[in-house]
Amino acid sequence: MIDLKKHISVDPAICCGRPCIKGTRIRVRDVLALLAAGASRQEILEDYPTLADADITAALEYAVRQTDHPVLAAE
Repeated sequence: MIDLKKHISVDPAICCGRPCIKGTRIRVRDVLALLAAGASRQEILEDYPTLADADITAALEYAVRQTDHPVLAAE
Protein backbone atom coordinates (compact mmCIF):
# COMPACT_ATOMS: atom_id res chain seq x y z
CA MET A 1 0.00 0.00 0.00
CA ILE A 2 1.37 3.40 -1.01
CA ASP A 3 1.89 6.23 1.51
CA LEU A 4 -0.50 8.86 0.19
CA LYS A 5 1.05 11.63 2.30
CA LYS A 6 4.15 11.42 0.11
CA HIS A 7 2.16 12.00 -3.08
CA ILE A 8 -1.18 13.70 -2.35
CA SER A 9 -1.79 17.02 -0.62
CA VAL A 10 -4.96 18.84 0.37
CA ASP A 11 -4.38 22.53 1.01
CA PRO A 12 -7.17 25.13 1.06
CA ALA A 13 -4.78 27.60 -0.61
CA ILE A 14 -4.13 25.30 -3.59
CA CYS A 15 -6.89 24.40 -6.06
CA CYS A 16 -9.54 25.38 -3.49
CA GLY A 17 -8.56 22.48 -1.25
CA ARG A 18 -9.07 19.77 -3.82
CA PRO A 19 -6.64 16.84 -3.57
CA CYS A 20 -3.55 17.45 -5.73
CA ILE A 21 -0.35 15.68 -6.54
CA LYS A 22 2.09 17.03 -3.96
CA GLY A 23 4.23 19.90 -5.22
CA THR A 24 2.00 20.52 -8.24
CA ARG A 25 -1.37 21.97 -9.04
CA ILE A 26 -2.38 18.79 -10.85
CA ARG A 27 -5.57 17.55 -9.23
CA VAL A 28 -6.12 13.89 -8.44
CA ARG A 29 -9.38 14.23 -10.35
CA ASP A 30 -7.52 15.31 -13.49
CA VAL A 31 -5.23 12.27 -13.38
CA LEU A 32 -8.23 9.99 -12.89
CA ALA A 33 -10.13 11.67 -15.73
CA LEU A 34 -7.19 11.16 -18.08
CA LEU A 35 -7.02 7.47 -17.18
CA ALA A 36 -10.79 7.11 -17.59
CA ALA A 37 -10.56 8.74 -21.03
CA GLY A 38 -8.10 6.06 -22.09
CA ALA A 39 -4.76 7.82 -21.65
CA SER A 40 -1.93 5.48 -20.77
CA ARG A 41 0.39 6.12 -17.86
CA GLN A 42 3.17 6.83 -20.35
CA GLU A 43 1.07 9.43 -22.18
CA ILE A 44 0.24 11.16 -18.91
CA LEU A 45 3.87 11.18 -17.82
CA GLU A 46 4.91 12.64 -21.18
CA ASP A 47 2.25 15.36 -21.00
CA TYR A 48 2.96 16.17 -17.34
CA PRO A 49 6.72 15.79 -16.80
CA THR A 50 6.45 16.87 -13.15
CA LEU A 51 4.51 13.67 -12.40
CA ALA A 52 6.06 10.34 -11.49
CA ASP A 53 4.55 6.93 -12.08
CA ALA A 54 4.07 6.59 -8.31
CA ASP A 55 1.93 9.77 -8.38
CA ILE A 56 -0.49 8.08 -10.78
CA THR A 57 -0.63 5.03 -8.54
CA ALA A 58 -1.26 7.31 -5.57
CA ALA A 59 -4.14 9.02 -7.39
CA LEU A 60 -5.73 5.63 -8.02
CA GLU A 61 -5.18 4.55 -4.42
CA TYR A 62 -6.68 7.83 -3.19
CA ALA A 63 -9.81 7.16 -5.24
CA VAL A 64 -10.04 3.62 -3.88
CA ARG A 65 -9.82 4.84 -0.30
CA GLN A 66 -12.42 7.55 -0.90
CA THR A 67 -14.96 5.04 -2.17
CA ASP A 68 -14.32 2.44 0.53
CA HIS A 69 -16.97 3.33 3.06
CA PRO A 70 -20.19 1.68 4.17
CA VAL A 71 -23.34 2.64 2.34
CA LEU A 72 -26.47 2.74 4.44
CA ALA A 73 -29.71 2.18 2.59
CA ALA A 74 -32.92 3.52 4.08
CA GLU A 75 -35.88 1.25 3.58
